Amino acid sequence: MTTDDAVAGALEEMADLLEAKDVAYKPRAYRKAAENIRDHPASVADLAAEDPDQLDDIDGVGDAIADKIVEYVETGTIGELEELRDELPVEMGALTRVEGVGPKTVGTLYRELGVRTLADLDRAAREEKIQEVSGFGAKTEQNILENIEFAKSARERELLGDGRPLADALLNHLRARETVERCEVAGSIRRWKATVGDVDVLAASEDGEAVVEAFSDWERVEDVIEAGEHKASVRAGGGVRVDLRVVVPEEFGSALQYFTGSKDHNVTLRNYALDRDVKLNEYGAFDISDVEDPDSGQRVGERIGGETEESMYDALGLPQMPPELREDLGEIEAAAEGDLPDLVTQNEIRSDLHTHSDWSDGGYAIEEMVAAAAEFGHDYLAVTDHASGPGIFGDTGLDDDELLEQIDVVREVAEDAEIDVLTGVEANIDAEGDLSTGDDVLDELDVVIASPHSALDAGIDEATDRLVRAVEHPSVDVLGHPHGRLLNQRSGLDLDVPELAAAAAEAGTALEINSNPARLDLWGRTVKAAIDEGAAIAVNTDAHSPGEFEHVRYGVHTARRGWAEQDDVLNAWSVEELREFLH
Repeated sequence: MTTDDAVAGALEEMADLLEAKDVAYKPRAYRKAAENIRDHPASVADLAAEDPDQLDDIDGVGDAIADKIVEYVETGTIGELEELRDELPVEMGALTRVEGVGPKTVGTLYRELGVRTLADLDRAAREEKIQEVSGFGAKTEQNILENIEFAKSARERELLGDGRPLADALLNHLRARETVERCEVAGSIRRWKATVGDVDVLAASEDGEAVVEAFSDWERVEDVIEAGEHKASVRAGGGVRVDLRVVVPEEFGSALQYFTGSKDHNVTLRNYALDRDVKLNEYGAFDISDVEDPDSGQRVGERIGGETEESMYDALGLPQMPPELREDLGEIEAAAEGDLPDLVTQNEIRSDLHTHSDWSDGGYAIEEMVAAAAEFGHDYLAVTDHASGPGIFGDTGLDDDELLEQIDVVREVAEDAEIDVLTGVEANIDAEGDLSTGDDVLDELDVVIASPHSALDAGIDEATDRLVRAVEHPSVDVLGHPHGRLLNQRSGLDLDVPELAAAAAEAGTALEINSNPARLDLWGRTVKAAIDEGAAIAVNTDAHSPGEFEHVRYGVHTARRGWAEQDDVLNAWSVEELREFLH
């Protein structure tokens, strides 16, 4: 079955290859079409198969692109794409994962040096051939070389934003089967880590073979790696490895606890249990106080837990710890002392303070974003389009005059909106820590996000000092995606987060968890470090389209990994409490 992601991916690959050939205009058109296909509420692939005329209703999809979509759905490829691949036989995805290497660079290095693969690029950089190409220099070559190792390991793990939707679809598929009594994800994806090695799924059933068969027959499966009576592994959803394990219902809870991990959490918990004459494993919790040799088997002793996950912790007199906390960072001690945090939930998030419209690089009008936020359930919204400045590509950033003009437009929209609407900006932090927007303009805005978009290779002291200067600016309310990282692409700034958070707390500036799955910045441990220093946290999506409001769930679970409670999260407050913070 063709998915919308596959259709969009094919168009994006065409855009990259056309850009590598220096073709004007078309790359942007294909990328816009791909973005709108992913955001479209109905299945574009189904439309192409059943009613192709409706493709013209999708913004950015004209007759030519519509024909290519239909061709891809019908044949699994696009003739023009195959021709482009033949003309430019490069591993575009692998090469462009190297920071500083875009499609045009790939095209140039292929034509000049015959670079096709990451290994070719590495060899050319080490042999100092890249600096000899016109438009390149020794510094560019060195930057490429330094980033290649990161790119090589980047695809070892999948983004949570890619793995979790795939896992959710599989859960729906398996839960619809009568033979499946219970089903849940396990492993790092259940703990909501930013990247996952694979997708682990656990099912409870008396008929393991039937569940394995249903799993192997799932429409998203591309390749069955192995399949047995109670376990199976497949490639699905663009090559993601998915592992299934089927257990008997009475051992589902113990297996879920065991396979959720983390390993460090489980080791500490098992030792805690042994000190109390309880043996924990994937088969249950067993009272071994009267057992002479506890190591004589996995199920020795009296079974006192295992059907539910809660029973595994209850056997130790402990409350069940949320999966996000199970990293052996003191959660077991906190549970024993009754000090587990009351973690923030998605229902408690009342707004989004970092969003973009078509005034900058968003795809929708301010009115559309506000209406979508209201429909999503938000009480208020801040419009924070990009300001011009370092790190903003093209001419999408707004200068001071344009920002002043936008203020009036936002206030007009607010008059008819169902929710409160705040004016704002995402200003850029330059290499010295200064902002790209004038102070007189910042004073006119309700919410000022300041974010680093450039000079992301500074040392830890320089980078920390730079962002401390930014959070201490009297107009800055939120520090956006503090590290500037892009998962599987660049690591971003190295920061002394406790020092930065202490400065932010003193200045009354919040630190952002950017919920975009490609960022998740801050992340769990940095969130905890920030909260420990007293800094407020803002869980924002950086939404460029209505569909991206859904990304808030990734930010919320990231906040939970950092032990965040409702009071710690700025946009879980009422609009009145927020305004008091802002002023």
